[in-house]
Amino acid sequence: MSENPHQNLAAHLRHLGRQTAAPADPESAALDRVPNPHPDTDYVARFTAPEFTSICPVTGQPDFAILVIDYVPDKWLVESKSLKLYLHAFRNHGAFHEDCTVAIGKRLAGLLEPRYLRIGGYWYPRGGIPIDVFWQTGAPPENVWLPDPGVQPYRARY
Repeated sequence: MSENPHQNLAAHLRHLGRQTAAPADPESAALDRVPNPHPDTDYVARFTAPEFTSICPVTGQPDFAILVIDYVPDKWLVESKSLKLYLHAFRNHGAFHEDCTVAIGKRLAGLLEPRYLRIGGYWYPRGGIPIDVFWQTGAPPENVWLPDPGVQPYRARY
């Protein structure tokens, strides 16, 4: 029998295949990365978090957003369970929309060192004004198909 090539990898991951408690805050959340099986190919990987939640640092009220994260990996992919737990850690974290969106983008860019990464935070209105926040690492590679994020401009997001 041949050995499972992912068995050694699983030993180094902190979340996948294990019972994991939700992190208390984004700073303490551990993000895992795994080797890209196609480092010679430019392609876009997309994560969409349609129920992202954080807390307003002034009022303590919940804020809701749709996050769309697109990246062109180089050597690394983000392990999806660790990403889910990291995003979940914002549920009790007080920060403005701009801070949450840009901090997530920077953390992923630092971890993955992708060829390109962009994040769009489509925030639901508080006080009658939606705040949408966009950040990217630079220009996307010329030969990738970068689809529309798929989130409606604000008209109740439906």
